[in-house]
Order: sequence, then C-alpha cells, then structure tokens
Amino acid sequence: MPNRRKVFVTFPVLPSVRALIHDHCDAAFNETGRTLAFEELLARVRGREMLMITVSDRLDRASISRLPPCVRIIATYSVGHEHIDLAAARERGVTVLNTPDVLTDAVAEIGIFLLLGAARRATESISLLRNRQWSGWSPVQLPGKQLSGKNLGIVGMGRIGRAIAHRARAFGMTTHYCRQSPLASSEGVWHRTNAELLAMSQFLVLSCSSSPSTREFLDCAAVAQLPTSAVVVNVSRGDIVKDDALIGGLQSGKVGAAGLDVYKNEPQLDSRYFDLPNVFMTPHIGSSTVEAREAMARNLLEGADAIERGGAPKNRLT
Repeated sequence: MPNRRKVFVTFPVLPSVRALIHDHCDAAFNETGRTLAFEELLARVRGREMLMITVSDRLDRASISRLPPCVRIIATYSVGHEHIDLAAARERGVTVLNTPDVLTDAVAEIGIFLLLGAARRATESISLLRNRQWSGWSPVQLPGKQLSGKNLGIVGMGRIGRAIAHRARAFGMTTHYCRQSPLASSEGVWHRTNAELLAMSQFLVLSCSSSPSTREFLDCAAVAQLPTSAVVVNVSRGDIVKDDALIGGLQSGKVGAAGLDVYKNEPQLDSRYFDLPNVFMTPHIGSSTVEAREAMARNLLEGADAIERGGAPKNRLT
C-alpha cells in the first residue's frame, strides 16, 4: 500500500501494540533491546515521516535540528514530554503528539495500590514470608494504618488526581486539594495554600506534572508541615520529590511510609530507598496495563490521522 505512513518505533512494544501499529503504518522497529544512540536513530529514521519515541529518547534542540526533513511528526509514547524540546520542534515545523487521557485509570489504580501497600507495610510483610521467617499470626505483628476515615491530600488535582480521589472515596477517605479555584464540593475539600493542604494530609499523593513550580515540591519544609507519620505516595515524576527530604522523613518517623512508582534519575534511583523497610516501591509501572499500552498507540495513530486530514487532535503539543 504505497500511501501508508512510514514510521520508526524506537522502543519495544507488546505484540498487540505491534500489530496495531503495523495495521496502520509501514512500520520499522528498534529490535536491539536497548535505547539507540542518536546517530543510530538518525540512520533508522531516514525516509520516515513519523518518529515514535518514549521517555528514554532525549530530543533536545540540537537533536531536533539534525532530524531529516522527512520527519514531520514526533509521537511520544507517554503523557510526559520533558524529554522533547517543544520550542525547537515548533520552530522546525514538526508536530509533537503525546498520550493524554488514556493512562488515567491505570495510574489511578497504581496510586491506590501504593497507598495500600505503604499503609499496610507490604514490603515488610512480603519479606517476612519470602525469607521464611513468619512464625504465625500475632496480634502485634506489623500493625499498619487503615485508609478509612483518613484525610487524603492530592497535589495535582487533574484527571489522574481526581480519578484517585474517586477511588479513595470508596475507602472512606476525605479528599483535600489545593488549586487556584475550587472544584465541585463533591470532589473534596479545597485549600487556598499548599501549607494548609499539607497540614491536613494524613495521606499525601503526588500526581502533578513536572514543572519549574513543582520540582522538589516535597522538600524539607513540606515534609515538616505534614502530620507526624503521614504516608506519601508519588505517581507523578521523580523530580517532584527531594530525595534527602523524603528519606530523612522516613528515617526519623516524621513520614511513616512511602509508596513510590517514580524516581529521580531513574533507573539509577537513590540507593538509600532499598534499605528502608517502610518504603513500598514499584518500577514505574503506573501505566503498565495491556489496555493502557494499546490505547496509547491508538491515541498516537489517531492523532497522526487527524493531522493528515487537516484536523487538530487533542493530543497535539506543537
């Protein structure tokens, strides 16, 4: 089919996603099992109209300036786009697409999973069993915290934050949030300042995007404002947390537990987390469901189709 869009995919995909891309495009894939060096990527993308990348592919201004003129669309298989210089792409006339909306349910579910795992001391419980050290039931064994009746503070009350709040209400939690203007009263309790929000947050979920105003939001000052033994969960970006502050809080008991799916400098996260039994960790799997992965690919392909028809897709960043 001579008019099929030519796309190069830089990352491994599920078989069902590969079939979906093949159905829509003349597709070539990176089969090396590793992130390509930029020179390798340049060689593979020649003659291709669309470059499908993910967060491990960094496209700064210099990289974008060297892309062949045939590349008209950069489609990132992610919601986040910090790895792409959007201004440089715009100046070059390259459209950038991402995958908003389709990850909401998957990430909200991992948020609840981390809340439960951190609150109920899952790391210690799993270690006790897997190390064959469990001696049987005891009324004083690993007492955790119930979610019911607790205040849940959410930093980033967007789609994902609201989806987490919706699920948390089923556990009997009261949602608190801070933003410029309040949402409907059914969404939770509005606070004018982050200081007010933190002071109420027996549980705190970070679900905001990474920006100059949110990076290292959870610093020593923020930790100090939390109730003693608060539980902190991060499903946003690793750089929202200042590692020294959170680790210090976990070591002192000011923070009772943490549930983390994202990390600064991942996968080279701060090694001190591994030694803290009150940290429940997952390896950035927030969006890792079959349904979400397929929806992400479909979202990018539909966006590219809309551009070809002269439309304005919702997932267009430039």
